Amino acid sequence: MHIIMHESFEAPAAIETWAKSNGVEVSYTKLYQGDQFPDNAKGFDFLVVMGGPQSPATTVKECTYFDAKKEIQFIKSAIVNNKILLGVCLGAQLIGEALGANFDHSPNREIGVFDLYLTESGKKDPIFSTFPDKFPVSHWHGDMPGLTVDSEILAYSKGCPRQIVKYSPQIYGFQCHFEFTPESVEGMVKNCAKELDEYKSLTYIENTKTLQSHDFNQMNALLFDFLDYITSANNIS
Repeated sequence: MHIIMHESFEAPAAIETWAKSNGVEVSYTKLYQGDQFPDNAKGFDFLVVMGGPQSPATTVKECTYFDAKKEIQFIKSAIVNNKILLGVCLGAQLIGEALGANFDHSPNREIGVFDLYLTESGKKDPIFSTFPDKFPVSHWHGDMPGLTVDSEILAYSKGCPRQIVKYSPQIYGFQCHFEFTPESVEGMVKNCAKELDEYKSLTYIENTKTLQSHDFNQMNALLFDFLDYITSANNIS
């Protein structure tokens, strides 16, 4: 597994927990540290693209270590090399861009834990058909991934119509955050406190105390089920 991280506080968290418990070798491109992308996408089986405060429209002038065009090209190389891909939040939007689908602004900003609802496509999906029709997941976003002609929306929330997007049997985008843990949420709260204050009057924004009070075990368990299935279904062990 290769993980692209845009910020230290947008951590893989429970994704790393799953990888370690399954003996999966993990490598990283930590852009905030100045890391470069690997020369090619042949050295890994599974690419995970994490979130960040940037958007696919963020310029290098605005964020010197984030080159959206360069990252999208790297994601395209992983797609061409038939890798499993999972994008989280910004990562989901960048995968959509790599597939020719422009990201959009969500109709609502969401920060907190809110329910997802499976669509009819989600209820028929080999992975998500095993999930409850409604379940709580973490959120911290203002945008959402674009849609291709072949993509399917598998789940939505009341605040955002595109929470889980299936681009292909081995490419998924999660606008939501199954991977959050108490520790990673502390990092988000510490580094993104300005957002909590700026948007506190909006409908789907929780305060710091509420954010810190959640139990993330159920959403982490669902994440582990997803990762187990997608690696098994694509012959990755």
